[in-house]
Amino acid sequence: MSAKIRPDLDSIPAYVPGRNHPGAIKLASNETTFGPLPAAAKAIAEAAELANRYPDNQATELRAALADFLGVATANVAVGCGSVALCQELVQITCGAPTDEVLFAWRSFEAYPIVTQVGNATAVQVPLTSELVHDLDAMAAAVTEHTKLIFVCNPNNPTGTAVGKQQLARFLDAIPKRVLIVLDEAYYEYLRLNPQDRPDGVELGRTRPNVVVLRTFSKAYGLAGLRAGYAVGDPAVITALMKVHIPFSVNRVAQAAAIASLEARHELLDRTDTLVTERERVREALLAAGYRVPPSESNFVWLPLGTRSAEFGEASAAAGVLVRPYGADGVRVTIGDPHENEQFLHFATAPAVAAQFG
Repeated sequence: MSAKIRPDLDSIPAYVPGRNHPGAIKLASNETTFGPLPAAAKAIAEAAELANRYPDNQATELRAALADFLGVATANVAVGCGSVALCQELVQITCGAPTDEVLFAWRSFEAYPIVTQVGNATAVQVPLTSELVHDLDAMAAAVTEHTKLIFVCNPNNPTGTAVGKQQLARFLDAIPKRVLIVLDEAYYEYLRLNPQDRPDGVELGRTRPNVVVLRTFSKAYGLAGLRAGYAVGDPAVITALMKVHIPFSVNRVAQAAAIASLEARHELLDRTDTLVTERERVREALLAAGYRVPPSESNFVWLPLGTRSAEFGEASAAAGVLVRPYGADGVRVTIGDPHENEQFLHFATAPAVAAQFG
């Protein structure tokens, strides 16, 4: 007799990362092409020399550094093995029965339905607007007595679109206080909305205890391979997260690199400006070639190609550039170095390709 496994796990799709292929340009995983900041690289080397010792399970130093950076108390900060681990932990602390509902837009971050089902809860998906932005009014209307958790990915992965501060604040105030709202801001550093309407989840959450914000060191900070993310929220939420946290899952090297990156964050902002310039150049070239490309506030652009998405992805791979098709919805293209972007544009804007997919 074999061990009994939860039967519903058979229906849970595995998380599918972006493709890799030797020699190909990889624009499929939203990685930054910049390596860790020099200070972070030095901290990594020094921390590696102590790899025989367990990391600080409370991540005390990193949490204190984040609290100082964000202007909050240490009790308002938790860290996790990437922000995706915190997504799953948030489901764990809010949901306890299959009737409990986790609400999110779709299409959005691919992990949301997975962590919901792993947490034995029910996913409720609300379609994006025709402009591929979160339909916050429809999401508010979809809240029921069973809703426990709401994910709002802003900027949204994979469409790159973002909602502004005023619209987001109205949504937060329309949701019952018993529902925990997660503002997933993994791409926060790439936002370039008008300063008056630029959403900052940490600020929005200061007066709203049912709001928790997720950010990460994987994207703009260039530490995707080390897995460090963080949550900012009410101390009661943070305490609950630390109860379900897998012990020692944020390793010593990741903690040291994150602290060093925070200290060198002004250099980081210069790098994001460089990427944003490339993002706009790529988008303008695609628009000129006839593609529909929604405005992006992230480190990627989105091509809503529908049923042609997989075909476009295969054609791009054949041209030496790996991009990320999403079912019958569209294709996400990460912004890389200028020469990588140029090779993608050489493929995508070629008259025959643009005529077929644009």
